[in-house]
Amino acid sequence: MYDVIVIGARCAGSPAAMLFARQGYRVLLLEKARFPQDTLSSHYIHQPGVALLDRWGLLGELRDAGCRPINHQTYEGPGVRLDGFSLPVDGHRTTYAPRRFVLDPVLAAGAVASGVEFRESCAVTDLVFEGERVVGVRYTTPGGAAATDRARLVVGADGMRSVVARKVGAKNVVEHPRMTCTYYSYWAGVPAHFELYERQGRWIGVIPTNDDLTLIMTYFPQDEFSEIRTAVEPAYLEAVRTTAPELYERMSAGSRVEQLYGTGHQENYFRKAFGPGWVLLGDAVHHKDSITARGITDAFIQAQSLTGHIGEQLHDTALQEALRRYEEDLDDTFSDVYQGALNVAELKPGGRAELLRKLVGHQELIDRYFSTVSGACSIDDFYNAELLTLLDQS
Repeated sequence: MYDVIVIGARCAGSPAAMLFARQGYRVLLLEKARFPQDTLSSHYIHQPGVALLDRWGLLGELRDAGCRPINHQTYEGPGVRLDGFSLPVDGHRTTYAPRRFVLDPVLAAGAVASGVEFRESCAVTDLVFEGERVVGVRYTTPGGAAATDRARLVVGADGMRSVVARKVGAKNVVEHPRMTCTYYSYWAGVPAHFELYERQGRWIGVIPTNDDLTLIMTYFPQDEFSEIRTAVEPAYLEAVRTTAPELYERMSAGSRVEQLYGTGHQENYFRKAFGPGWVLLGDAVHHKDSITARGITDAFIQAQSLTGHIGEQLHDTALQEALRRYEEDLDDTFSDVYQGALNVAELKPGGRAELLRKLVGHQELIDRYFSTVSGACSIDDFYNAELLTLLDQS
């Protein structure tokens, strides 16, 4: 009998398991993959996520894995270019964008070092119920045998297609249609910092990652997915050429070293977060378009929030109240971030570019704008007296 079983050992599950174990709980962490294994990702960790990695004692390992530091951001849209960087969080301004076959094992190793029992290549097939309460999980072992384990709390950190969410019938409480499709790959010989390029109907993201490679991502409207998926490479290259010509020149001097990866299945939702004996975490509870690269950072924040709210109350009658507060935190913390991602994912830069043109020459406001995406500054704080005065004068 475990105190907690966590399903999914990536960016939400491993930190949550680690933090539960550090609180003294007996934790089982199940992962269907065998690490190291890559997965679709934008890789970027914003300042709040970096601060949490340091708080958890894992930032040094990530740095040692050869992940290039990032200290400069550029945005180019119609008639405007901004250079700057987000404000720091807990003293951390430098960011990183690790490959997932680097990051995920670091997180899982942190969980194991904290006392978590970690089982890879274990596919959860069902939940165990007593009445309406979840009391355990059924899964297959690496050898194909059926196994069952029980726990006070089952945490579904098993992604957008969560088995836990499906088995408990967790409904979407907020939902919007898919906005974009994305394709990306890795390039050698393309020097870059954190770069964003936008025009009507197109968005390009450029991020340095491990092994001196550069991740170059392209975004297209969702309604073009069926056409683009039939000729991905030409669409990918043309998007860069017409949206970021100078980047295209750098790419022409470099080389693509991996295949093109992509998806047209970027869902946008908040699910019901908890019920008797279960709770959802990470993409299982909340997913949004990856265009603002918030997935990893948000997963870290959720893991910290969930374990913080539960604290020593796992075996108390106060558990349901702790889970309710966690659910409220999801709404309070991520509603504006969610809406911001949807706004960018419309791929209609007109109004945004008009605002950003007014920031040119005002470095503090530029950095504060970048901070609204990272989470270092709220939207309300961005629209401060200085900005409102500037807008009135324009």
